[in-house]
Amino acid sequence: MNAYSSSAQTDLSVTPLDSSPVWKRTLDIACSFAALPVLLPLVTIIAMITKVSSPGPVLFKQPRVGLGGKLFLCYKFRTMKMNADTSAHQAYLHQLIGSNAPMVKMDAKHDSRLIPGGWLLRATGLDELPQIINVLRGEMSLVGPRPCIPYEYEKYTAWQKQRFASLPGLTGLWQVSGKNRTTFNEMISLDIQYANTKSLCLDLKIMFTTIPALLQQVYDTRKSRKTTPLAVETVRVPTKSEANSGHGNRHQLNPV
Repeated sequence: MNAYSSSAQTDLSVTPLDSSPVWKRTLDIACSFAALPVLLPLVTIIAMITKVSSPGPVLFKQPRVGLGGKLFLCYKFRTMKMNADTSAHQAYLHQLIGSNAPMVKMDAKHDSRLIPGGWLLRATGLDELPQIINVLRGEMSLVGPRPCIPYEYEKYTAWQKQRFASLPGLTGLWQVSGKNRTTFNEMISLDIQYANTKSLCLDLKIMFTTIPALLQQVYDTRKSRKTTPLAVETVRVPTKSEANSGHGNRHQLNPV
């Protein structure tokens, strides 16, 4: 299904539309421009490393669901191999939505789709730095709920769609409240809580607690990767006659 044909494009009645308050828009623009002298060299370095370590474009563009269920094109540094299969992520997401399990990322389980160092970029949130473009365009805010993927939106109930009453953000109440240690419904509750109570003081508090939260996330991801065994892809062992005739694949054990 084409992401832009999703019902997210027209399902604008699920939440009351709330344009970004003046104080919030001012904070977004002021902080974004103030951070540019630091971000530009960092973005350049990450872009160069990504280009050298994996063939393909540096930036990854993907439709995401934003304020009021509207779709927008979200920018990230590419952390996955080209043409990576999304079916595994969809299945994993479906499992998380229907359970009370913590929302541990697939990154912590040696996701074979990641490029070298991709897990670290994702754990630190550095892969999301290009979303400053979305912030300056008014499609996102520095603080707000995580922008979800259209196929995730399709699984939401009416209650869960209340989280779209606020602009999505680079960081948010959920991100600094445990994130990967929380369940899907706990994430939804925190996002709705933020949408109903957002204020300048709350945004500043979330921004200042984001770095400690990211450091904790890096620690958790690193620890999980150490304790989770590498996935192994097995290839069928050829018979003796196949080996002699040159047919069939040689037996291999490849980490994926």
